[in-house]
Parts: sequence; C-alpha cells; structure tokens
Amino acid sequence: MELFIEKLNKKMAKEIINWKYTKPYDFYNNENTDEAMKELLDGSYYALVDECKELIGFFCIGENAQVPIGNQFGVYTEGLVDMGLGMNPNLVGKGNGFEFCTYIIKFIEGHYKGTPIRLTVAKFNLRAIHLYEKLGFVMENEFSTDFAEFITMIKKDYL
Repeated sequence: MELFIEKLNKKMAKEIINWKYTKPYDFYNNENTDEAMKELLDGSYYALVDECKELIGFFCIGENAQVPIGNQFGVYTEGLVDMGLGMNPNLVGKGNGFEFCTYIIKFIEGHYKGTPIRLTVAKFNLRAIHLYEKLGFVMENEFSTDFAEFITMIKKDYL
C-alpha cells in the first residue's frame, strides 16, 4: 500500500469522527461534536491516504496527541514531539500498523530533526504497545485517569 500525507479536511474529519472500533478498542471512538470537529481541523492533524485517495488514517503532532490529565503527573516534559494516530477501523489488526506508523515516524523525524518522539497509549492496548516496541519505542511513564490507565513511550533512538 502506498501512502500519502494530506492536510486533513472537513470531509475527512467527518469520516474519522464516525469511525467505530470494536470492543475493547471502542475506547478510541470519537463523539460527533463541534468541539471534536474543531480539534481535527485545527492544523495539528494530517490525513494518510492511499493511491486511490481512500482515508487510511490520521496523525497529530503536539498537544492534541497528549492526554490532558497527564500534565498533572508531569509526564509531558518539554523538548519532545508528541505523536498521536488512528487507523481506519476496517484496516486495524490486519498487519498494516508497521508500515502505517513507520510512514508517520519518518514524516515527523523529517520535520523535527533530532527531537525525540513520544506517544501516549492506553495500557490495555497490548497490540499497539507491541507494535510501538517493534518500532523502537520504550515505556517512559505511567498514569491513570478515572476511565483508563496510560503509558507514555519514547522512541529509543533518542534515549
């Protein structure tokens, strides 16, 4: 599958908001609100499309990639670039994750040369954690909210 990065537009944002993941990954389902749409269109989100312009997934960079309550635990130190991502639920669990994430990482590394990449993942999501470890991420911190436990991971090339 050949991937391309595009600026996320309103049509793509609507599609993403309506994606529905199966349990237990329904944790990642979005709510169809004006606030969610505004965030997706704030300029920090990018779309990944294939050669037919089909929406494969998205990623974001910066504060929107963080779980806000993590700041209370001091897990978001300065000097790192945060990466968040989501793949079309129809493509999840089918061996597409490594290529998808590698493409995103290369983009970020190209734009933030020498800056370590950090991501935050729900602790229950062992499938994603295993993928991130294969991509060179290691666990850095853990924190909990009222609804989930999270870990932050940093690309070990920078540790």
